[in-house]
Amino acid sequence: MNYLEKIKQQIVDAINQVLGQNLVKAIDLVFPPDTKMGDLSLACFGLAKELKKSPVEIAQVLAKNTKLSFVLDVKSAGPYLNFTLNKTKLVGELFKEMKKEKEKFGQNQSGKKQKVMIEYSNGNTHKELHVGHLRNICYGDAVNRILAANGYLVIPVSYINDFGIHVAKTLWALQKFYLKDRKNIVSHLVAYKRLGDLQYFFKKNKGAFLGEVYVRGSQESENDEVAKKEINQLMAKIESRKGAEYKLWHTTRKWSIEQFAGVYKQLGVKFKDIFYESEVIDEGRKLVKQLLKSGILKESQGATIADLEKYKLGVLVFLRSDGTALYPVADLPLAVKKFKKYKLDESIYVVDIRQGQYFKQLFKIFELMGYASASLPSAGSGQASTGKPQMVHLGYEFVKLPSGMMSSRTGNVITYEDLWNEMFRRAVEETGKRHEDWSKKKTEEAAKKIAIGAMKFEMVKVGRAAVITFDIEKALRFEGFTAAYIQYTFARINSIVKKSQKTKNKKQTISNFKFQNSKLLTETKEGGLIIKLAKYPEVVKKAAETYEPSEIAKYLFELAQEFNDYYHEVPILKAEPETRAARLALISAVSQALANGLKLLGIETMEEM
Repeated sequence: MNYLEKIKQQIVDAINQVLGQNLVKAIDLVFPPDTKMGDLSLACFGLAKELKKSPVEIAQVLAKNTKLSFVLDVKSAGPYLNFTLNKTKLVGELFKEMKKEKEKFGQNQSGKKQKVMIEYSNGNTHKELHVGHLRNICYGDAVNRILAANGYLVIPVSYINDFGIHVAKTLWALQKFYLKDRKNIVSHLVAYKRLGDLQYFFKKNKGAFLGEVYVRGSQESENDEVAKKEINQLMAKIESRKGAEYKLWHTTRKWSIEQFAGVYKQLGVKFKDIFYESEVIDEGRKLVKQLLKSGILKESQGATIADLEKYKLGVLVFLRSDGTALYPVADLPLAVKKFKKYKLDESIYVVDIRQGQYFKQLFKIFELMGYASASLPSAGSGQASTGKPQMVHLGYEFVKLPSGMMSSRTGNVITYEDLWNEMFRRAVEETGKRHEDWSKKKTEEAAKKIAIGAMKFEMVKVGRAAVITFDIEKALRFEGFTAAYIQYTFARINSIVKKSQKTKNKKQTISNFKFQNSKLLTETKEGGLIIKLAKYPEVVKKAAETYEPSEIAKYLFELAQEFNDYYHEVPILKAEPETRAARLALISAVSQALANGLKLLGIETMEEM
């Protein structure tokens, strides 16, 4: 329990003592919208219902009778009870905590080492990764990091769809339009202006090439019944795991997997395990037979289905009438494999919101099999009342271009490759303007961190239920709600601390901050910054409880704003020696919180920008 949590609990205990009964909880204390009202606030409407009294009257009584040493003032404001904290004591205890925890400041053990598997970046081989996939990867990775910071034993995994009709479409088009004449491949690449160096392309970007072939295959076969029949026949040949088509699948599958690995490395994303549909589909067919015998599945007009109408979940098809398999045939055996191999308390699926109904159906079938039960998207559920582990679907909304929605089938996408190239180019250009004396290597290293930070931040700065319109120009701005603004704030603080060393031999940071100097950080202008810093551990916990990295993104932006306002209003390096040292310690604490928060979002900081 951090110091602010302790303060809240002591306030609650004092209030309940005045009331003579336990009616108030720590969660009831909130931060008022305006710091002039106080640092913490309690609405008395709920108490009014319990005590059959006016909320205004209750607030007045509590204000008069609630006394605590670390609270400077308690006032009633209509139905609200507002507390102003002793900043001298708060900042001293806060710095003690930050000095001890450093990069672990904000972390906690609320997860109690429960085993949670989070499955994300469920890409499709033989298709291009685009900006929509980027949201899945960035959101999933951030949730993974946040849960780990809250004491969960997190197991990040990915599930790759390397079978299915999309694969057959790609290979059909590859055979029909490209493999017959190598020159067609060359002309195709030149027409799309993917890369000027064809040799480099075939060494490094075969996966990207497959994405373009898939688009052509989808377009060419869309209104061609003969083509559709040929594609279905090709899929059957691949599933037989024999012949030239299977060999072609195996070779091209590797191209996509290598491309995925390159993207993960660039983004700093690591998985404990990677599963593939082709590895579980055969086991799935065996499971379908078992579920037919048990009555969970049944035959209907030649297809194999799960009739979930009595649960108001409709019908889920497992096998089409022609025997081809759909998603649940692989998803169910994979779920069984996960729980058996890792002994999970919770299994999380990060898949877009359009699949919400499907996951409700899948979880119900898994529950009928006796393995687990579905859960609302709220971390920390652990063992449910049934004693069974939980399955959670974290759905997220679309990513749009400024011009509209995206579709990998039609090719109306920003591919990851194109997005990265454009963002990196612009970041290099902007960094070069700001630092003409930097070497090319230094400029590009900074530009890489800026570009990756921008891509990640745009994908997590709003809640998963919000649609994102990805605008490259806005994402790279150094002002406003962007990663670059927060990274620049960190770099600015680093620059101030460095300048302080030119006139002082001893570096002034939290590490050598003296407790007696706490009184120097009690001005109104510093008070807001101190309270904002103290909130950080609470934000980390809330982000885990709601699976919302956006909580941390918003906090970091507000903290950066609070610091920049403070920096422009209060002298730091020109202050008196003791005050100067105290303020340097304060801004060092801000930089620590910024670094810790950005790390939970998978974003790097920079000493200079």
